[in-house]
Amino acid sequence: MTELVSVSDEGGVRTIRMRRPDKKNALNAEMYAAMAKALSGANLERGVRCLLITGAPGAFCAGNDLKEFQDMAETGGGLDGPVIGFLHALAACEKPIVAAVQGVAVGVGTTMLLHCDYAVCGTDAKFSTPFVSLGLVPEAASSLLAPRLMGHRRAFALLAMGQPLDPQAAKDAGLVNAIAAPGDVDALAVNAARQIAALPPEAILATRRLMRGAGKDDIIARIDEEADHFRDRLQSSEAKAAFAAFFNRKK
Repeated sequence: MTELVSVSDEGGVRTIRMRRPDKKNALNAEMYAAMAKALSGANLERGVRCLLITGAPGAFCAGNDLKEFQDMAETGGGLDGPVIGFLHALAACEKPIVAAVQGVAVGVGTTMLLHCDYAVCGTDAKFSTPFVSLGLVPEAASSLLAPRLMGHRRAFALLAMGQPLDPQAAKDAGLVNAIAAPGDVDALAVNAARQIAALPPEAILATRRLMRGAGKDDIIARIDEEADHFRDRLQSSEAKAAFAAFFNRKK
């Protein structure tokens, strides 16, 4: 397991913690692979009854490492390999997932929450999906799941217009269940995960399957469809100009 992601099991809860604070937990290929392994492995381990995904104070996840997106654009690649593996693992996870969000949740830092069953965020949380401003399209089946969750207009403002959500707006839209002081977020999320883990395991899994319906195949199909568009968009003049502008600002 990479040192950029820690995985620990306690009391029926598997905690997956992103640990790249110097990059605000921007995900790279190594992190995607580690998180996918932790998610997929939980399906096979009876002792794991719930998963908790969390990050660092001030930074849940700043999205994908943009340098890797730029490299994909230069090599003709896309959301394949570790990235698509992680997204598929999220969609295929059979155990309930809780998220604890402090600070920034950008791109996949927001869209992964659409696959979670319960989420707590801090008063410092800020959710944003600047895909279109980068010349790209949304991922993680968010083009399917976000409109289902929050309605077309809210989803369009978030995914297409790139309008961020503050904690209260995220709660109103159904993206998170509870808002807390940043220092209390992890504790509240752990408590929720433990409550879930203490429930009769077969009953909670059956209930979750019923609530999710027969849509797993549709979700994975949408992940793959978005990935095809994403690959094409990475080669577009719009995306290349957006990345060039971003990295020029960084110099």
